[in-house]
Amino acid sequence: MTLNLNRIGLLTRDESSEYPFDEVRDLFGKYQIEVVLIEEGITPDHVDMVVAMGGDGTVLRALDRFPRCPVLAINFGTVGFLTAGDRTDLASIVKLLMDGRYIVSERLVLNCRYPGGEMHVVNEVMVRASYKLAFTDVFVDGAEIRTITGDGVIVGTPTGSTGHLLSSGAPIVVPDVRCMILDGINEYNFSSRALILPPEAHIRLYISEETRDENVSLVVDGRHLGQLLPGQEVHISQAQHRARLIYLDKRYFFRNLSSKLSW
Repeated sequence: MTLNLNRIGLLTRDESSEYPFDEVRDLFGKYQIEVVLIEEGITPDHVDMVVAMGGDGTVLRALDRFPRCPVLAINFGTVGFLTAGDRTDLASIVKLLMDGRYIVSERLVLNCRYPGGEMHVVNEVMVRASYKLAFTDVFVDGAEIRTITGDGVIVGTPTGSTGHLLSSGAPIVVPDVRCMILDGINEYNFSSRALILPPEAHIRLYISEETRDENVSLVVDGRHLGQLLPGQEVHISQAQHRARLIYLDKRYFFRNLSSKLSW
């Protein structure tokens, strides 16, 4: 995929002065590309690409707000597993981008429908109890698979396999693989295993009346969307679009595994 860049939006983690807006503007300005700070009035129609400066949370915010724009992520956070480079490499990153030495990684996006709304998902959907056991009935394509008893359930994408799914013991999945990963959180069953499902699958999570916790939260890509009551359910399926992340090295995924996870 070849990018046609005329105007770039810059999205930062916060409003502090540590972000080198002037440097980014000057680097792209050499190629007659305008750089604008993303504010409330900026929409996906106004920019050709988003430069996200922060950690993985900033990247997810950029992909959520600009779902059809390619995102180039610069690490100003701690781990930054989704980022393409660090803040010290800005000049070389822009040069590689302008020389056409980049790849666009297209990532599976999910759609989460819940009581009160819908949201796109890049990393994961979590149904999580606070203090007591949650009983979650899991249905795939209309068939009941099993009941997960524990702290909750995670349904994620390959992109999310290096997020919360990693801490639950689920497998790491290369982003090019199209699948969904379903796993329990601190499940009260030592024989439980993560389940890999095709992207076309429809998952329904039903909060059973047996659930003993009154504070079961729905969290999507780190955002708390509210509480779930017994008898309510969450539907998860494949979205119609893909998230697009820009990288400058074909081996970026395994390089990140080495640098971020000490492989």
